[in-house]
Order: sequence, then structure tokens, then C-alpha cells
Amino acid sequence: MVGLILWTAPQKGRKRVTIREQAFLHMRFLCAEVERSPHGTVLRRRVLSAGKKLRKQGVARVVLPEDFSYGEQLEACGLRPVPTLGLRRALAADWVQAGLAERGLPAAGARVAVSAAGLTGEVVRTVTELALRHRYVLLDLSYGGEELCRQLRREYGVSLLLGPSRDQLAEAEALILFDARSDLSVRNPVTLRLYDEEFPLPPLSLPPALEERVPEGVNQGQMLAALREAGAIQTGQISIGTGRAVGT
Repeated sequence: MVGLILWTAPQKGRKRVTIREQAFLHMRFLCAEVERSPHGTVLRRRVLSAGKKLRKQGVARVVLPEDFSYGEQLEACGLRPVPTLGLRRALAADWVQAGLAERGLPAAGARVAVSAAGLTGEVVRTVTELALRHRYVLLDLSYGGEELCRQLRREYGVSLLLGPSRDQLAEAEALILFDARSDLSVRNPVTLRLYDEEFPLPPLSLPPALEERVPEGVNQGQMLAALREAGAIQTGQISIGTGRAVGT
């Protein structure tokens, strides 16, 4: 079961740390409700207590509150945040489109480059989605890619530029990195680092009827990643908004 940490306001007669099961969108979480204290030392102790209780009940991954700064206490308990890399990669094509729109760049004529160490299923899916939306898609791989190019041309009548130069990658309006590239000077208007959990996600939302059933104050990316992984929501139900830099 996935854990969930929720901050609560002080309330007379209630325990400082409470553990109970809760369901959100039909997915069960083991929730640790932690009374928030203005004193950092006290709050660290409470988080550590919550982490131990969650781990004792078999939890290994947790959805954290937004802007959570007590990861060290949870790590000491053997807990880690729910990973978001799968969610990031599933949203890559929509994310690029939102980033281009935010900068006033025409999506259809934009050059979108994808760089990856190998041709994984996630890369194939992303490149296929991009090729159906953008006229110029560049694919940079360590090896392979010829069969995918032939398949896209055969099935959809679209073409990829396979094996672009560094200059061509640098000149693309959008660059999607599935793996780190220390040899590139990345200055593209839209850049997605899909290998980096620390890279800021764009604002994400669900349809209103679903959004109101998700707890407030939690890390948005982690919560949606957990729900998506469990099949409680589908990638197509997640919308990317604006309001802060998207893909920089």
C-alpha cells in the first residue's frame, strides 16, 4: 500500500500523529495525519514517528505534502517518495505543446528534438505522439531508430530526422531529454529533463469531478503518479496548465 502524509491543524484531544486508511478515487492509502507545529524540532520528531508507523505496516513509498522538507526523517525509516518519472514521460508530448504555447511558438511548425540512450517503449510512444502533432521531429539515439522511422512513414505518412547534429539539437524550439547529456549546451526555449525528479513539473489538474476528491496540500505530481500507476486515473484525464514556467 502507498502511504500518504497529511498536515493537520492542532485540535484539542486529538493525537499528534494518527494512522488510518483512506480511499481517494477508489485507491486506498495508509495515511499519516501529522499535527503541524511551528517548531521545526517538534515537527521533525512527529514526522519521524509517522514514518516509523508507516514502515512498520509495510509502506515503502509515500505521497508527501507540498514543499515537504523532512525527507531525511523519512529516509531514515526506509521510506521514499512516490516516483514521478513514469508520469513525466507519459505527459511529455502534452508538456511540450503547453510549453510552446506559453512562449507563443507555433506548435505545428516547431522543431521538437528527442534525445535518449535507447529506444524504449516510452520513447517510441512519445516520438509517435510528437510526430502526429509537429512537422519536424528530430530523434537522437545512441543506436537504432531506423525501424521506427519506417513504421511512422508507413502507418502515418510522417518522417523523422534520425541522428541530428548537435547544432540541430541546439536550434530546436523544444528538446526532450530522456537521459542526461553533459555534452550539450541546453538553451532551447522549451526543455524537458525527463530523467530528473527535481525538474519542476508544470501545473497539473484533473477534471473538476475528480479533482475535488483528491486531498489538498499534497505533492501534485506524486499523487497523480500514484493514482495513475494504480489505474485509478488515466493519463488522458490529466491536464497541463500554465501559470509558471513550463519546461525550462
